[in-house]
Amino acid sequence: MGGDEGLLDQSEIEQLFGSMGGDAQPDQGAAGAPAPPSDAAPAPNIGQLDVQPFQTPELGSAEQAGGLDDDLSLIADVDLNVRVELGRTRMYIEDVLKLRDGSIVPLEKLAGDPVDVYVNGQLLARGEVLVLNDNFCVRISEIIGRDKPEAGS
Repeated sequence: MGGDEGLLDQSEIEQLFGSMGGDAQPDQGAAGAPAPPSDAAPAPNIGQLDVQPFQTPELGSAEQAGGLDDDLSLIADVDLNVRVELGRTRMYIEDVLKLRDGSIVPLEKLAGDPVDVYVNGQLLARGEVLVLNDNFCVRISEIIGRDKPEAGS
């Protein structure tokens, strides 16, 4: 090594680079100018990449994708509480205890007013009461949409 403590002179640096594998040379000059590019490994030619446009597959109908019936079968056994409300009234407990077979309970709604249809406690629709083959039924006349919260509130 050189005469200075722990410092290498230029010839020793070149010798070390030469022993590491040949052509490597230290940067020339104290200003730190970059070494000229070597021709050992050519840069990849980006212009020659094989690029193809993305194509989406055709979407089939519901029958091809398992069908709507398959999707509904997942919820076919779900129990729902459906309630049709003809009207409401307020009564004292004393009056409720007096109710007997044939008692008449006055309601707040008039005959012909739409009835409310509740599903799991949520108002879902309104309709009219009909009699079909000696059975009461409800014809849905209006689906009640849920109020959507406004963007600002």
